[in-house]
Amino acid sequence: MSLLTEWREYAYGLDDRTPEGKNFWLAYFQAEKGIYEKILANPAADPVKGTVKGLAEEFGVSLQTMVGFLDGIEESLVNPNHVDEITEDSEVVLGIDYEKLYMNMVGCNAEWLYTLPAWDAIFSKEKRDELYKTEKSSRTLVKPPKIGRNDPCPCGSGLKYKKCCGK
Repeated sequence: MSLLTEWREYAYGLDDRTPEGKNFWLAYFQAEKGIYEKILANPAADPVKGTVKGLAEEFGVSLQTMVGFLDGIEESLVNPNHVDEITEDSEVVLGIDYEKLYMNMVGCNAEWLYTLPAWDAIFSKEKRDELYKTEKSSRTLVKPPKIGRNDPCPCGSGLKYKKCCGK
């Protein structure tokens, strides 16, 4: 069984309404926040890289937590690490697309992450507001206006909707 499968089965198998589930996710989110604080502190540096096990040790988290982190950040990377195939000795590179990362954090409603002070050094307040608005509006569904029975048919036939496509 792959590390990612183990992580997902364990983490998503917990009921977050139970004390065990709440404690697990609270601890995970705190660890995730700590990793992001370290990574975002120096965005101009070379991408973070190393083995999965080495990065877990570097950031002071368990191997399982590191796999969960890699799963979460995968969509925000310039070059994905194919996290579904990794082992503890796999080399990973965290070449982050910071705009995509910020928008993904907003999309997941991870306020504890997209409000980190480290973002101030990466994007201006105006840029963060723009990214926030773009992400939030991308998930808004806009329904087309409803066609009434007696309205002209949208197919362009010139007939009323009820006599044409509304039959």
